Amino acid sequence: MYENSLITSIRKTVISIMTVLLLCSCGGGNEEAKESLEFDPDNIYEPPAMAEVSFDKDTAKLTDEVVFDLAHTSEGYFSVSVKSDKKLKMRVLFTDSEEHYDYDLDNDGTVCYYPLQMGSGSYSLIVYKNIEGTKYAALDYRNTDVTLADEFQPFIRPTYYIRYSSDSDCVRKAYELTRTASSVTQFIRNVYDFVCKTVRYDKKKAENLPSIYAPDPDETMNSGKGICFDYAALAAAMLRSQGVPCKLIMGNVSPNDLYHAWNMFYTEETGWITVKFEVSPNSWTRLDLTFSANGEDDEFIGNGENYTDMKEY
Repeated sequence: MYENSLITSIRKTVISIMTVLLLCSCGGGNEEAKESLEFDPDNIYEPPAMAEVSFDKDTAKLTDEVVFDLAHTSEGYFSVSVKSDKKLKMRVLFTDSEEHYDYDLDNDGTVCYYPLQMGSGSYSLIVYKNIEGTKYAALDYRNTDVTLADEFQPFIRPTYYIRYSSDSDCVRKAYELTRTASSVTQFIRNVYDFVCKTVRYDKKKAENLPSIYAPDPDETMNSGKGICFDYAALAAAMLRSQGVPCKLIMGNVSPNDLYHAWNMFYTEETGWITVKFEVSPNSWTRLDLTFSANGEDDEFIGNGENYTDMKEY
Protein backbone atom coordinates (compact mmCIF):
# COMPACT_ATOMS: atom_id res chain seq x y z
CA MET A 1 0.00 0.00 0.00
CA TYR A 2 1.19 3.53 -0.27
CA GLU A 3 2.30 5.94 2.39
CA ASN A 4 1.67 9.20 0.55
CA SER A 5 -0.39 10.20 -2.51
CA LEU A 6 -2.25 7.60 -4.54
CA ILE A 7 -1.97 9.48 -7.80
CA THR A 8 0.16 12.29 -9.17
CA SER A 9 -1.61 15.64 -9.02
CA ILE A 10 -0.52 19.23 -9.53
CA ARG A 11 0.73 19.06 -5.96
CA LYS A 12 2.83 16.04 -6.81
CA THR A 13 3.78 13.61 -4.07
CA VAL A 14 5.72 10.38 -3.94
CA ILE A 15 4.18 6.91 -4.12
CA SER A 16 5.74 4.16 -2.03
CA ILE A 17 4.66 0.53 -1.94
CA MET A 18 4.28 -1.90 0.94
CA THR A 19 4.08 -5.67 0.91
CA VAL A 20 0.43 -6.51 1.39
CA LEU A 21 -1.64 -9.48 2.48
CA LEU A 22 -5.44 -9.32 2.45
CA LEU A 23 -7.49 -11.60 4.67
CA CYS A 24 -11.25 -11.40 5.10
CA SER A 25 -12.90 -11.74 8.49
CA CYS A 26 -15.77 -10.36 10.54
CA GLY A 27 -16.35 -10.23 14.27
CA GLY A 28 -19.10 -12.12 16.03
CA GLY A 29 -22.45 -10.47 16.65
CA ASN A 30 -25.42 -10.83 18.91
CA GLU A 31 -28.37 -12.96 17.87
CA GLU A 32 -30.78 -10.03 17.73
CA ALA A 33 -28.56 -8.23 15.16
CA LYS A 34 -28.21 -11.41 13.09
CA GLU A 35 -31.94 -11.99 13.18
CA SER A 36 -32.59 -8.50 11.77
CA LEU A 37 -30.47 -9.33 8.72
CA GLU A 38 -32.25 -12.57 7.81
CA PHE A 39 -33.67 -12.56 4.27
CA ASP A 40 -37.42 -12.12 3.91
CA PRO A 41 -38.40 -13.20 0.35
CA ASP A 42 -41.71 -11.37 0.67
CA ASN A 43 -40.00 -8.03 1.40
CA ILE A 44 -37.20 -7.50 -1.16
CA TYR A 45 -35.22 -4.25 -1.29
CA GLU A 46 -36.36 -2.33 -4.36
CA PRO A 47 -33.72 0.19 -5.48
CA PRO A 48 -34.74 3.50 -7.05
CA ALA A 49 -33.93 4.33 -10.66
CA MET A 50 -30.20 4.75 -11.16
CA ALA A 51 -28.93 8.33 -11.01
CA GLU A 52 -26.88 8.82 -14.18
CA VAL A 53 -24.69 11.53 -15.70
CA SER A 54 -24.92 13.16 -19.12
CA PHE A 55 -22.96 15.56 -21.30
CA ASP A 56 -25.03 18.18 -23.11
CA LYS A 57 -22.74 19.60 -25.77
CA ASP A 58 -25.44 21.93 -27.11
CA THR A 59 -25.59 23.81 -23.81
CA ALA A 60 -21.88 23.52 -23.02
CA LYS A 61 -19.52 26.50 -23.06
CA LEU A 62 -16.88 26.25 -25.77
CA THR A 63 -13.37 27.51 -26.38
CA ASP A 64 -10.92 26.34 -29.03
CA GLU A 65 -9.85 23.38 -26.89
CA VAL A 66 -12.05 23.05 -23.81
CA VAL A 67 -15.75 22.13 -23.54
CA PHE A 68 -17.37 22.70 -20.12
CA ASP A 69 -20.89 21.44 -19.40
CA LEU A 70 -22.28 23.11 -16.29
CA ALA A 71 -25.92 22.18 -16.87
CA HIS A 72 -26.01 19.62 -14.04
CA THR A 73 -24.37 21.35 -11.09
CA SER A 74 -27.55 21.04 -8.99
CA GLU A 75 -27.13 17.27 -9.44
CA GLY A 76 -23.67 17.43 -7.92
CA TYR A 77 -21.38 17.20 -10.95
CA PHE A 78 -19.99 18.94 -14.03
CA SER A 79 -18.26 17.57 -17.11
CA VAL A 80 -15.32 18.56 -19.31
CA SER A 81 -14.02 17.45 -22.69
CA VAL A 82 -10.60 18.51 -23.99
CA LYS A 83 -8.45 17.58 -26.96
CA SER A 84 -4.80 18.42 -26.47
CA ASP A 85 -1.33 17.05 -27.15
CA LYS A 86 -0.37 17.98 -23.55
CA LYS A 87 -0.98 16.27 -20.22
CA LEU A 88 -3.91 17.87 -18.43
CA LYS A 89 -5.11 18.46 -14.88
CA MET A 90 -8.48 19.53 -13.53
CA ARG A 91 -8.69 21.65 -10.37
CA VAL A 92 -12.02 22.02 -8.56
CA LEU A 93 -11.71 24.97 -6.17
CA PHE A 94 -14.32 25.88 -3.56
CA THR A 95 -13.73 29.61 -3.54
CA ASP A 96 -15.38 30.29 -0.18
CA SER A 97 -12.75 28.25 1.68
CA GLU A 98 -9.94 27.70 -0.89
CA GLU A 99 -10.39 23.95 -0.40
CA HIS A 100 -9.70 22.18 -3.66
CA TYR A 101 -9.38 18.84 -5.43
CA ASP A 102 -6.94 18.06 -8.23
CA TYR A 103 -7.60 15.35 -10.83
CA ASP A 104 -6.12 14.05 -14.02
CA LEU A 105 -8.06 15.01 -17.15
CA ASP A 106 -8.13 12.88 -20.31
CA ASN A 107 -6.65 14.72 -23.31
CA ASP A 108 -8.29 12.75 -26.14
CA GLY A 109 -11.72 14.39 -26.02
CA THR A 110 -13.20 11.82 -23.64
CA VAL A 111 -15.89 13.40 -21.46
CA CYS A 112 -14.78 13.40 -17.82
CA TYR A 113 -17.28 13.81 -14.98
CA TYR A 114 -16.24 15.41 -11.68
CA PRO A 115 -18.17 15.72 -8.39
CA LEU A 116 -18.99 18.97 -6.62
CA GLN A 117 -18.50 17.31 -3.26
CA MET A 118 -17.77 20.46 -1.25
CA GLY A 119 -21.44 21.40 -1.20
CA SER A 120 -23.40 24.43 -2.34
CA GLY A 121 -21.42 27.61 -2.94
CA SER A 122 -19.05 29.27 -5.39
CA TYR A 123 -16.61 27.15 -7.41
CA SER A 124 -13.73 27.83 -9.78
CA LEU A 125 -13.15 25.02 -12.29
CA ILE A 126 -9.67 25.29 -13.81
CA VAL A 127 -8.09 23.22 -16.59
CA TYR A 128 -4.29 23.11 -16.54
CA LYS A 129 -1.96 21.89 -19.27
CA ASN A 130 1.59 20.67 -18.86
CA ILE A 131 4.22 23.05 -20.19
CA GLU A 132 7.38 21.19 -19.18
CA GLY A 133 8.46 18.66 -16.57
CA THR A 134 6.06 19.00 -13.64
CA LYS A 135 5.03 22.58 -14.49
CA TYR A 136 1.44 23.34 -15.47
CA ALA A 137 -0.25 26.51 -16.68
CA ALA A 138 -3.95 27.42 -16.70
CA LEU A 139 -5.57 26.65 -20.07
CA ASP A 140 -9.16 27.63 -19.31
CA TYR A 141 -11.51 28.09 -16.36
CA ARG A 142 -15.12 28.68 -15.37
CA ASN A 143 -16.59 30.24 -12.24
CA THR A 144 -19.99 28.96 -11.19
CA ASP A 145 -22.38 29.20 -8.25
CA VAL A 146 -23.73 25.81 -7.20
CA THR A 147 -26.95 25.03 -5.35
CA LEU A 148 -27.24 21.29 -4.81
CA ALA A 149 -30.67 19.70 -4.91
CA ASP A 150 -29.57 17.92 -1.72
CA GLU A 151 -26.33 16.92 0.01
CA PHE A 152 -26.35 13.40 -1.50
CA GLN A 153 -26.26 14.39 -5.17
CA PRO A 154 -22.44 14.15 -5.59
CA PHE A 155 -22.43 10.68 -4.00
CA ILE A 156 -25.16 8.85 -5.93
CA ARG A 157 -23.68 9.07 -9.45
CA PRO A 158 -20.70 7.86 -11.47
CA THR A 159 -17.77 10.32 -11.45
CA TYR A 160 -14.08 10.35 -12.40
CA TYR A 161 -12.88 7.81 -9.83
CA ILE A 162 -16.11 5.79 -9.67
CA ARG A 163 -16.87 4.86 -13.27
CA TYR A 164 -19.92 2.81 -14.23
CA SER A 165 -23.07 2.95 -16.34
CA SER A 166 -26.33 1.05 -16.57
CA ASP A 167 -24.54 -1.46 -18.84
CA SER A 168 -21.68 -2.15 -16.41
CA ASP A 169 -21.11 -5.68 -15.15
CA CYS A 170 -20.78 -4.41 -11.57
CA VAL A 171 -24.17 -2.69 -11.83
CA ARG A 172 -25.84 -5.89 -13.02
CA LYS A 173 -24.19 -7.77 -10.15
CA ALA A 174 -25.30 -5.13 -7.65
CA TYR A 175 -28.90 -5.46 -8.82
CA GLU A 176 -28.58 -9.23 -8.46
CA LEU A 177 -27.52 -8.70 -4.85
CA THR A 178 -30.67 -6.67 -4.16
CA ARG A 179 -32.72 -9.77 -5.00
CA THR A 180 -31.44 -11.52 -1.87
CA ALA A 181 -31.86 -8.51 0.43
CA SER A 182 -35.00 -7.63 2.35
CA SER A 183 -33.59 -4.24 3.45
CA VAL A 184 -31.09 -1.66 2.31
CA THR A 185 -28.83 -2.66 5.21
CA GLN A 186 -28.79 -6.26 4.07
CA PHE A 187 -28.07 -5.18 0.49
CA ILE A 188 -25.07 -3.15 1.70
CA ARG A 189 -23.83 -6.16 3.62
CA ASN A 190 -24.29 -8.33 0.49
CA VAL A 191 -22.10 -5.93 -1.50
CA TYR A 192 -19.27 -5.92 1.03
CA ASP A 193 -19.47 -9.67 1.51
CA PHE A 194 -19.21 -10.05 -2.26
CA VAL A 195 -16.18 -7.74 -2.51
CA CYS A 196 -14.50 -9.48 0.41
CA LYS A 197 -14.98 -12.97 -1.01
CA THR A 198 -14.17 -12.31 -4.67
CA VAL A 199 -11.40 -9.68 -4.83
CA ARG A 200 -7.79 -10.20 -3.72
CA TYR A 201 -5.06 -7.65 -3.29
CA ASP A 202 -2.89 -7.24 -6.40
CA LYS A 203 0.67 -6.74 -5.20
CA LYS A 204 2.08 -6.68 -8.74
CA LYS A 205 -0.31 -3.89 -9.73
CA ALA A 206 0.66 -1.89 -6.64
CA GLU A 207 4.32 -2.20 -7.53
CA ASN A 208 3.73 -1.03 -11.12
CA LEU A 209 0.97 1.53 -10.67
CA PRO A 210 1.12 4.28 -13.32
CA SER A 211 1.31 7.90 -12.20
CA ILE A 212 -2.05 8.58 -13.88
CA TYR A 213 -4.60 6.08 -12.60
CA ALA A 214 -8.36 5.82 -12.16
CA PRO A 215 -10.08 2.58 -11.05
CA ASP A 216 -12.23 0.49 -13.38
CA PRO A 217 -14.85 -1.25 -11.21
CA ASP A 218 -15.76 -3.78 -13.92
CA GLU A 219 -12.12 -4.73 -14.43
CA THR A 220 -11.65 -5.13 -10.67
CA MET A 221 -14.72 -7.35 -10.33
CA ASN A 222 -14.03 -9.46 -13.41
CA SER A 223 -10.32 -9.97 -12.70
CA GLY A 224 -10.87 -10.55 -8.96
CA LYS A 225 -7.83 -8.39 -8.19
CA GLY A 226 -7.16 -4.81 -7.13
CA ILE A 227 -5.57 -2.33 -4.75
CA CYS A 228 -7.45 -0.52 -1.99
CA PHE A 229 -8.48 2.24 -4.39
CA ASP A 230 -10.06 -0.42 -6.61
CA TYR A 231 -11.87 -2.07 -3.69
CA ALA A 232 -13.41 1.22 -2.59
CA ALA A 233 -14.36 2.28 -6.13
CA LEU A 234 -16.04 -1.07 -6.84
CA ALA A 235 -18.02 -0.95 -3.61
CA ALA A 236 -19.06 2.65 -4.28
CA ALA A 237 -20.16 1.86 -7.85
CA MET A 238 -22.29 -1.08 -6.72
CA LEU A 239 -23.94 0.84 -3.88
CA ARG A 240 -24.55 4.07 -5.79
CA SER A 241 -26.03 2.25 -8.76
CA GLN A 242 -28.72 0.83 -6.46
CA GLY A 243 -29.63 4.09 -4.74
CA VAL A 244 -27.30 4.05 -1.71
CA PRO A 245 -25.32 7.28 -1.22
CA CYS A 246 -21.67 6.28 -0.88
CA LYS A 247 -18.41 8.19 -0.54
CA LEU A 248 -14.96 7.00 -1.52
CA ILE A 249 -12.69 8.29 1.24
CA MET A 250 -8.95 8.84 0.93
CA GLY A 251 -6.93 9.43 4.06
CA ASN A 252 -4.31 8.26 6.52
CA VAL A 253 -4.38 5.25 8.84
CA SER A 254 -2.31 5.40 12.03
CA PRO A 255 0.10 4.51 13.48
CA ASN A 256 2.15 4.50 10.25
CA ASP A 257 0.18 7.18 8.39
CA LEU A 258 -0.53 4.86 5.46
CA TYR A 259 -2.40 6.59 2.63
CA HIS A 260 -5.47 4.48 2.11
CA ALA A 261 -8.98 4.20 0.60
CA TRP A 262 -12.25 3.17 2.22
CA ASN A 263 -15.97 4.03 2.04
CA MET A 264 -18.82 5.72 3.85
CA PHE A 265 -22.45 4.94 3.08
CA TYR A 266 -25.72 6.54 4.14
CA THR A 267 -29.12 5.19 5.09
CA GLU A 268 -32.03 7.05 6.68
CA GLU A 269 -31.84 4.73 9.68
CA THR A 270 -28.11 5.11 10.35
CA GLY A 271 -26.84 8.33 8.78
CA TRP A 272 -23.28 8.18 7.41
CA ILE A 273 -21.34 5.09 8.48
CA THR A 274 -17.78 4.09 7.66
CA VAL A 275 -16.97 0.76 6.01
CA LYS A 276 -13.22 0.25 6.01
CA PHE A 277 -10.59 -1.85 4.35
CA GLU A 278 -8.61 -2.00 7.58
CA VAL A 279 -4.82 -1.86 7.92
CA SER A 280 -2.44 -3.15 10.58
CA PRO A 281 1.24 -2.14 10.56
CA ASN A 282 3.06 -3.69 7.58
CA SER A 283 0.19 -5.96 6.56
CA TRP A 284 -3.48 -6.14 5.67
CA THR A 285 -5.47 -7.85 8.38
CA ARG A 286 -9.02 -7.95 7.01
CA LEU A 287 -11.74 -6.27 5.05
CA ASP A 288 -13.44 -4.62 8.02
CA LEU A 289 -17.17 -4.39 7.32
CA THR A 290 -17.75 -1.74 9.96
CA PHE A 291 -21.45 -1.02 9.91
CA SER A 292 -21.17 -0.73 13.68
CA ALA A 293 -19.08 2.43 13.88
CA ASN A 294 -22.11 3.88 15.67
CA GLY A 295 -23.35 0.61 17.19
CA GLU A 296 -25.83 -0.27 14.45
CA ASP A 297 -24.77 -3.89 14.16
CA ASP A 298 -22.43 -5.57 16.63
CA GLU A 299 -21.44 -8.16 14.05
CA PHE A 300 -19.28 -5.51 12.36
CA ILE A 301 -16.26 -4.32 14.31
CA GLY A 302 -14.05 -1.26 14.77
CA ASN A 303 -14.63 2.38 15.74
CA GLY A 304 -12.54 4.13 13.11
CA GLU A 305 -10.48 6.17 15.56
CA ASN A 306 -7.23 5.45 13.70
CA TYR A 307 -8.63 6.64 10.36
CA THR A 308 -8.22 10.29 9.30
CA ASP A 309 -10.41 11.45 6.41
CA MET A 310 -8.54 13.72 3.98
CA LYS A 311 -10.46 13.64 0.70
CA GLU A 312 -13.90 12.39 -0.25
CA TYR A 313 -15.10 11.49 -3.74
